[in-house]
Amino acid sequence: MASDESGYESGYDDELIAVRALGDPTRHRVYTAVARNTEPMSRDQIAALLDLPRSTAAFHLERLADAGLLTVEFRRLTGRTGPGSGRPAKVYVRPDAELSVSIPRRHYELAGEIMAEAIGRAVGDDVPVRDALHAAAVRGGRRLAGASADLDDALERAGLEPRVDGDDTVLGTCPFHRLARENPGVVCEINHAMLCGMAEAVGDDPGRVHLDAGAGRCCIRIAAAP
Repeated sequence: MASDESGYESGYDDELIAVRALGDPTRHRVYTAVARNTEPMSRDQIAALLDLPRSTAAFHLERLADAGLLTVEFRRLTGRTGPGSGRPAKVYVRPDAELSVSIPRRHYELAGEIMAEAIGRAVGDDVPVRDALHAAAVRGGRRLAGASADLDDALERAGLEPRVDGDDTVLGTCPFHRLARENPGVVCEINHAMLCGMAEAVGDDPGRVHLDAGAGRCCIRIAAAP
């Protein structure tokens, strides 16, 4: 799903809308029928395949298209061209975009991007793996923060649930929870570098971001601004 320069917030909202769209049983059947077909399908084809009124098929296809789960194209289904061949029919196809939603919100896709970039640099440019991971995580944090107003805003928009803890800020959710359980040393370092990148992106001091295994539900503690 699409995201904008403010980070991943708009993409996450789009994914939630898509999940709700699939909650209707008939709509889910329509989506599955299109997704499993190798060619785009028209309203008439879906109606015939699922034994639905054409108006019902059209309604659900349009809802799926509005939610970004299907892409609309126009094709001549008769095979004829030129005068008298009729208007192109509206057909639907599943886009290449992937849908993934987690509650509480996680950022496993971003973790994969960071690791892939780091491996590429380590292999291609002979950069030490740890250095490559740190640099890639900082860049990932900058992308995640995007055009946020400040660090608190960036944390909220990323779904990290910032909470006040005395004078400091801790996080209510870990962006890489499952990964951190298996490899806490590596993943927590990536998380720390990513949060430093978020701070840099909004003009804040990355020195405020500290590793603290006992902080909230994440390994990060953000000291109060001086």
